[in-house]
Amino acid sequence: MSVLPDLHLHYVQACQNLSRPENPFIAHVLQEADKNDEITTKGITLKLAGNNHLVPVPRVTDDDLGALVSVLGQAAFITGLDLAYNLLTDAGAKTMATFLQENSTLQYLNLMFNDIGASGAELIAGALHSNQSLVHLRMTGNKIGNQGGMFFASMLKINSTLEKLDLGDCDVGLQCLVATAVALTQNKSLKAINLNRPLLSSQQEETTFHIARMLRSNSSLVELHLGKHEIKNFGVKQLCEALYGNSSLRYLDLSCNNIICDGVKFLGALLKRNRTLKILDLGANRIEDAGAVYLSEVLARQNRALEALSIVSNNITGKGLVALAEAMQSNINLSHIYIWGNKLDRSACVAFSELMELGRLQLGCTDVAPYEVDGEVFLAEQSHGLAKHCYWTPRCAAVAPGAANASLELVPVSEY
Repeated sequence: MSVLPDLHLHYVQACQNLSRPENPFIAHVLQEADKNDEITTKGITLKLAGNNHLVPVPRVTDDDLGALVSVLGQAAFITGLDLAYNLLTDAGAKTMATFLQENSTLQYLNLMFNDIGASGAELIAGALHSNQSLVHLRMTGNKIGNQGGMFFASMLKINSTLEKLDLGDCDVGLQCLVATAVALTQNKSLKAINLNRPLLSSQQEETTFHIARMLRSNSSLVELHLGKHEIKNFGVKQLCEALYGNSSLRYLDLSCNNIICDGVKFLGALLKRNRTLKILDLGANRIEDAGAVYLSEVLARQNRALEALSIVSNNITGKGLVALAEAMQSNINLSHIYIWGNKLDRSACVAFSELMELGRLQLGCTDVAPYEVDGEVFLAEQSHGLAKHCYWTPRCAAVAPGAANASLELVPVSEY
């Protein structure tokens, strides 16, 4: 029987060597890790996120990071590190970059919603030029800006290990998006990228033109997030034409754009021919009844590949929702559908209630649940979605991960 490493003891010694006080939150997490019997035979992720706690915890700072990484350097079995929602700045990014250059076991690093800027992004991206272990990096919510984003675009031309990169809500701009698209025409390892909410000053949709050109030649990308890109009909057309010849993309996120029913026609034409796309997220657009009816016709007769569709908050009434419910009765491959935020009138409530009563639609595969009042059926919201808890994971087990983040089960990109 192997002797378990004492992570907490190493942390205490590291703090003493650096003349730093212990962070009780880090100490507690390491103590809990020490109790894990599988710690030496199975890689573990240290969960040090600063949010998601019933009782507030002292968040990890730049000064805390030095002692922590000295412990990680001696623990090859720690393959994941979650430092989301803490107080790390560019100084902390420097410490982490040095660790990434020296460490060969860390596969998952979550730095989302810290205070890392462009200079910190340069250091981390630079470390990934030589790092050959990291598979998944989340920089979400760090205001690295266009300059910081450019460093990651350059990194993608060199790194051949990273499979998943999250640059959503990072304030990247047009130049970064174009450079990233160009890099992905050459990169053969990246499987998923999140480019949500860039800062774009132009309404000409240059970004979708370059991303579409990338999709024509890229054969490795499985998951693409383009939420809040101000995509309109022209952009949808560009993307759909590029995807006619693409046989790798499984998950396309076009949520929170300006897509209307005319744009849905391009998507419908794509779905008639595409046999690869499994997840389509159109949440928070404005496809309305015309777009929903058109999608339902395609899904009922000509597409058997799509497994999940989100049309949350699209100003759809009972007419469009009933059409989609009827399409699900003939299309048994469409297993997940999300409709909350539309106009759930009586006909829509009855249609989806019947789908669930018949067992055609499982409760864990949609974001509504039926209930009755005085003999009339209504639909209540469930905490389910394609990526409902993408930014925050509940500590309680009330919501199954497969229901709250259905995309992770339908299109698994990597272990993390």
